[in-house]
Amino acid sequence: MARFLIDENLPYSLVASLVAAGLEAEHVRDVGLRGKSDEEVLAYAVAHGMALLSRDSGFANILKYPLGSHGGIAVLRYPNELSVTGMVQSVTDALVSIRNEQIAGALLIVEPGNIRFRRQT
Repeated sequence: MARFLIDENLPYSLVASLVAAGLEAEHVRDVGLRGKSDEEVLAYAVAHGMALLSRDSGFANILKYPLGSHGGIAVLRYPNELSVTGMVQSVTDALVSIRNEQIAGALLIVEPGNIRFRRQT
């Protein structure tokens, strides 16, 4: 079962939606990481075998966060005009549709109706 750490730039309701869909999820504010650096947040995810979900495009930098060095990073690219409810449902649907082995060590760019994968070769 996939395990996700939800970054603070994503709504707390995403945790409940992922859990209801059968995935494990925790929000950074529940594990004492609110306001912490990107490196601290990712280090927690790695230490706990979790993939990180964030809207922070900096996490898409594979030079700074090399493929295969983490449990997976999913950078969400959704328009601000989309409702929170719509975004949460779209992200949940996207993550339920993929297998754990597709996530581990990969960079995922999740957009409305599309997921792009970048994996270590």
